[in-house]
Amino acid sequence: MTRVPASLSQLRGGGKAALARAISAVETQADSAELTSFLDEATRNGRAQVLGLTGPPGVGKSTLTNALIRAYRGRGESVGVIAVDPSSQVTGGALLGDRTRLSTDPADAGIFVRSMAARDRLGGLSDHAIAAVVLMRAVMDRVIVESVGIGQSESDVAHAVDTLVLCIQPGSGDSLQFMKAGVMELPDLVAVTKADMGALARRAQADVAGALSLARPVDSDRLPDVLTVSATSGEGLGALVAACDAFGLQAERSGRMAARRAVQERHWVDDAIRRRFGSVGHGACDVGAALAKAGGPFSAIAALDRSMRQRLGLIETR
Repeated sequence: MTRVPASLSQLRGGGKAALARAISAVETQADSAELTSFLDEATRNGRAQVLGLTGPPGVGKSTLTNALIRAYRGRGESVGVIAVDPSSQVTGGALLGDRTRLSTDPADAGIFVRSMAARDRLGGLSDHAIAAVVLMRAVMDRVIVESVGIGQSESDVAHAVDTLVLCIQPGSGDSLQFMKAGVMELPDLVAVTKADMGALARRAQADVAGALSLARPVDSDRLPDVLTVSATSGEGLGALVAACDAFGLQAERSGRMAARRAVQERHWVDDAIRRRFGSVGHGACDVGAALAKAGGPFSAIAALDRSMRQRLGLIETR
């Protein structure tokens, strides 16, 4: 059985191997007291800004992730990446695997990439992926979450990141489809990929800006910036990195980041209990009280799970 790190200091000092073991513990020791306590500590001590990339398959998210990794590593920052894959119906594991989508140097101690299956999340983030985000942001300087871009992935990723970038491809009609689906309400920034397509990319940029103005509430404090970027040529990459930096810094200084993370933690508990016990079971739980008592979302989930199983007669009451 994989041992849970004794402390955050041990995790941070253990390099990629220690982080890999910690994530393996997440996948094998769910809801154990030792693990949930450690995850709550990591939740309270997150130091990295978390960037989410979402959008339809084929839009170039992996190519953009590669470019962002190079940009951050060029500044001397360590980068953790979670690449969310669709799940195998046979084994439940990730179908694609990060190495087929991302080209990184395994010898670079400043890069850690983990491919994680969406499991039953229709392309979104599983509980294990959420825990991996928490561990990575406590260790790395930057964390990138790349969704597979199907089903509920856009809203799932929004509940785990500090800055959400929606990627749209020129000439695809995505902006219209996303406006119909309500996706335009989610992103903090929009990146029109393949900027080297010239006029087509600029037209998509204008279309997306128009769609955002219609999708966002009239009293919205800001509309997301819409940038064009080519990950292959590097055109617009510096501007995208700067925009992500500026958004994250402003959110941190204003307190919006802390507020967002608090809402996310509550969502993790609500979502975990609702998926395990349904809406009726969730309605029978006092999530707010559990969070206050447990001192963190992962311990709260474990406590509520244990309580519900006792009430259902699935485990003995001690």
